[in-house]
Amino acid sequence: MPATTPEPTTSDATPRQRSVLVTGANRGIGRAIAERLVAGGDKVATIVRSGGAPDGVLEVIGDVRDTASVDAAFTQVEAAHGPVEVLVANAGITRDQLLMRMTDDEFAEVLDVNLTGAFRVVRRASKGMIRLRRGRIVLISSVVGLYGSPGQVNYASSKSALVGMARSITRELGARGITANVVAPGFIDTDMTKALPEDRQQAYLGSIPAGRFGQADEVAAAVQFLASDAAAYVSGAVLPVDGGLGMGH
Repeated sequence: MPATTPEPTTSDATPRQRSVLVTGANRGIGRAIAERLVAGGDKVATIVRSGGAPDGVLEVIGDVRDTASVDAAFTQVEAAHGPVEVLVANAGITRDQLLMRMTDDEFAEVLDVNLTGAFRVVRRASKGMIRLRRGRIVLISSVVGLYGSPGQVNYASSKSALVGMARSITRELGARGITANVVAPGFIDTDMTKALPEDRQQAYLGSIPAGRFGQADEVAAAVQFLASDAAAYVSGAVLPVDGGLGMGH
């Protein structure tokens, strides 16, 4: 069996600081991911539209809906932290509406942020990763993308498509030391979940085998694993963090 070459470290005891970019790290799951990676010693930056990044995270104002804005944001991050080695495409929106009432704009806007926005940042990050011959790409999907949900045809479509994106990237760039994986959170205890009516919350809880909502840091832990050296042979995978809600999908 051929020997593997470990990625460089600053010393035998101190891991090398990686340049990490998490989109949408100003709240919820994205914030928890950024905080966990900062705590692990990485240099973390985020692209956000309106600010509010956690302490220790380089905040760059940008918009994943615009290619020029993405390019400019990456240039800032690269100048401060070096080429992005770990990308977490987390930015996303919802525009829920029943199928017969959903407008073209409601469908297109969600895909532009959740799917095409992920494509824009992955495309830009891949340039540096190819030169480095290493990289970790983690796309934040949702159990809804695999399980489906009424009123979320746009959101489910955008999140399901990330699986095809990750697997195509794996086949295209896998030989260059770059992995691409998907994390699919279920119902997570966030401000959005807390705002739901009590009867709706109880209905959701009744469908989750674990009997509780997940925590944002539990999603962050899954992302941290996929971004680590320990996951070097994991690519094109979908890792559910949903308490068993979507098992088999």
